[in-house]
Amino acid sequence: MNESIAQKIIAVCSEKIEKKGDQVGLSFYAFFSNRNDNPELLMEVAEWWIMTHKLDHFEKAVKIRAMVQRGL
Repeated sequence: MNESIAQKIIAVCSEKIEKKGDQVGLSFYAFFSNRNDNPELLMEVAEWWIMTHKLDHFEKAVKIRAMVQRGL
């Protein structure tokens, strides 16, 4: 996963946690706008989420943030 999207994932997770608490969940779609303007990046994150880590559709933001931070 490229560093740019990793930083965005960390920022989005942190924002959601700050607003809604440690139990907030999200899907990988949370890191993208409603229109599919970068399908390659969407697929990269989807592959990381689904194929590489076998994550459920919704996961806790604290878990995702920690996983991405360990990978940087």
